[in-house]
Amino acid sequence: MKATFCTRREICALFLFLTVFVLISVLHHMDILEFQPKFNSNIIMPRVSTHPNMIRSFCTFQPLSPEDALEERLILDSTAWPETPLLPAPISLQQTSDPAHSNFTILPGRKGGQWHVGDQLEVMIQTSDFQGRPKKSGGDFLLASLHNRKLEAGVAGQVVDHLNGSYSAVFSLLWEGDAQVEVILVHPGEAISVLNRLNREQPDRMYYKSLFRSGSLSETTLCNACLRPTQQPLCNYTDLRTGEPWFCYKPKSLSCDARINHFRAGSKANLLNANENKLFQSGVNLKVYIRASGPSSVSVLPQREGQLKEKSSTVTSGPSGYYYQGVWRALGGTTVRKFNASTISQCLKGKVVHMYGDSTIRQWFEFFDATLPGLKEFDLHSLRRTGPYMSLDYANNIFVTYRCHGPPIHYYSMSTRELRYIANELDDLVGGPNTVVVFGIWAHFGSFPMEIYIRRLQSIRRAVVGLLDRAPGTLVVIRTANPRYLDLFVSLINSDWYSLQRDKVLRAIFKGLNVHLIDAWEMTLAHHLPHNIHPPPPIIRSMINYLLSNICPQNGG
Repeated sequence: MKATFCTRREICALFLFLTVFVLISVLHHMDILEFQPKFNSNIIMPRVSTHPNMIRSFCTFQPLSPEDALEERLILDSTAWPETPLLPAPISLQQTSDPAHSNFTILPGRKGGQWHVGDQLEVMIQTSDFQGRPKKSGGDFLLASLHNRKLEAGVAGQVVDHLNGSYSAVFSLLWEGDAQVEVILVHPGEAISVLNRLNREQPDRMYYKSLFRSGSLSETTLCNACLRPTQQPLCNYTDLRTGEPWFCYKPKSLSCDARINHFRAGSKANLLNANENKLFQSGVNLKVYIRASGPSSVSVLPQREGQLKEKSSTVTSGPSGYYYQGVWRALGGTTVRKFNASTISQCLKGKVVHMYGDSTIRQWFEFFDATLPGLKEFDLHSLRRTGPYMSLDYANNIFVTYRCHGPPIHYYSMSTRELRYIANELDDLVGGPNTVVVFGIWAHFGSFPMEIYIRRLQSIRRAVVGLLDRAPGTLVVIRTANPRYLDLFVSLINSDWYSLQRDKVLRAIFKGLNVHLIDAWEMTLAHHLPHNIHPPPPIIRSMINYLLSNICPQNGG
């Protein structure tokens, strides 16, 4: 009996200890919990914290479920970038990768130095610093592509980091004739470390504002998903349906309900010191071509009779497609056809096409508007760049809409009544075999921690799953990210590295679902035209052809 009593007493003591421990832990992290999205109050009274982790916690949000939290961790682990060894402060440019001192070498073919269609071409890249010394660590961001300008042919290569200063670029050989190798250093690894740090420490470097107005009183305050704690109360605009966080500092003399618009106000300057700025020099180490140490092209012969397709041991997957004679040819899926105005109208006849996203999706709406003579845009008296847009071809019963995604959105001065989240829009759709949903969401999330982007895509995925469950015939098409022109300013807000990482996350989130991806990343990289946030017309037309080939796999001209 005594032994039983002792056991119970020990259990009680252990329970009491655990209770106290949990209470202390909660109190210790109250500065973090204070900024979790709240659904029961429009005003938040922040506590100013001196906790050393506060610089991160003001942009930390709890996942909506344990399953979301686990998926977030797995995705972050799977997309982790190789770490670059820390250099002594201040960073010395001389010790970072210099494209002028780096080079690539085409490795010999497996069949006596010859290459045939269906083979794989492998290129070895060796990076060196500004003093010509070979680098001993990885982490650089490289892009590689193969081109033939005369044939208007091109394909993206897959780059493998060997973590010792050398890299492999592997290409599928898909056409006869010359194939010119191009390798670009987008960022040295040390610059990637800076970009990573900025998203942890300066997630509010792109800032937004809202105008509040009631009668003759008006006031403008800062807004963001991540607002630094001050003594000023916060207005909580967390979406009640998706849980997407958004806040504004409360006006001094107006209520939170008086908010009437949203606009991008600018970005912080002087984010880097002088030495860090040197890591982002156009023409020096920012998106600069690396030269070949020998020949930079190969001649590709016709496919050998009975030849099996080669597969490199260094890559896990091939390209999604390639250009030939200016036409994008998808691999392992949809046969891409060329469409003109007449066949586009035939394809879309009786269809409702809903487009959601940023300005790279708006480009597609504008393409249809400019190409189809029967498609007439309604004047909704909305702002030209922000939308929403709505067009109708009455004779062919074609209805096309565009709406931008919810904040963060970089557009200027749009009504708060027009701020809609993609997930909510999808939840309100009936769907069906005559409904096409197209969305793309990536470019406006570059300056935020990846967790915020993952959270947004998880909410969109829930809506996509719900839509496909109730209306299985609905076609859902997702546009991926694409590389763009870079300078110092753009790099710190929306670098290609930020876009690439978000592109990986998007593919992981929607893997296995009955959705179609338009691989804008490879379609831009494989083309010979310069990279642009808004790809030029030939690339847009290729994307539209691919989209329409998914909508109408049996039709086309």
